[in-house]
Amino acid sequence: MLKNEALQRKAKIFRELHFGETLLILPNIWDPLGAALLEELGYPAIATASASIAYTHGMPDGENIRFSELINILAKIVLSVNIPVTADIESGYANNRAELQENIRLIVQSGVVGINIEDYDLIHRKLFPVDVHCKRLKIVRETAEAMGVSLFINARTDVFVKGTEWKTSEAKWEEAVKRGKAYLEAGADGFYPIMLSDKKEITTLVAEIPGPVNILAGPGIPDIKALKEIGVARLSLGPGFLKTAIRAMKQSALQLKDGEGLSAVTDNEISSDYLKKLVTHSW
Repeated sequence: MLKNEALQRKAKIFRELHFGETLLILPNIWDPLGAALLEELGYPAIATASASIAYTHGMPDGENIRFSELINILAKIVLSVNIPVTADIESGYANNRAELQENIRLIVQSGVVGINIEDYDLIHRKLFPVDVHCKRLKIVRETAEAMGVSLFINARTDVFVKGTEWKTSEAKWEEAVKRGKAYLEAGADGFYPIMLSDKKEITTLVAEIPGPVNILAGPGIPDIKALKEIGVARLSLGPGFLKTAIRAMKQSALQLKDGEGLSAVTDNEISSDYLKKLVTHSW
């Protein structure tokens, strides 16, 4: 566990990354090696993806991995790098106030200085009412602040992926804006309308929300230059980085199965020495 003073310094750095001139791009990872790679390449912060962690542990996303195991993974990732780490904690693995407080305490103790937290209720299979989720966000803020750490709370809304109550794209957009404003007022630092992809809707939402907006890289979103011009603060890849890794592995495996592609393995510029170098400083 890192000293809270050191955590607070990292939290400050991570917060400032959302207000710089450069779009904060986070190719979400799932293990210490991926984190070390991104740090070595010059990324200023590390983000995890719950889906990637779940898939690489042989299970579907949706808080199926044990929370204690998630904490162990996050702690290892934090120790593998010197830069700030933000974690996807889904809906918080909590069914009540006490559970949420304890889980946030453990998250902060792991060395994480930012979180993504969703407004989807896994038990009732629908979005939390706005007022209920605002109370949850206040608990997160109060718990972290009591530990001396200004945890960056990236409030994710699932309106565009699981908001079945809103039947039209216009109704979903209006609900997302309402939730974004309410979440920031409740103590969140940023807003994450996952799966929002239309350029016009992103542009208008960024103008409406009084805080940093996070967009997920997915089909149909504007390019990086356009996102920056719009004023998007943060771009996440979600499980996209894992998908690119699995695609490369799949293509190589298929070639080898057909008796081809051996040179891609034997002549790979990613050597064992390079991998050892990436992980050496954490030991």
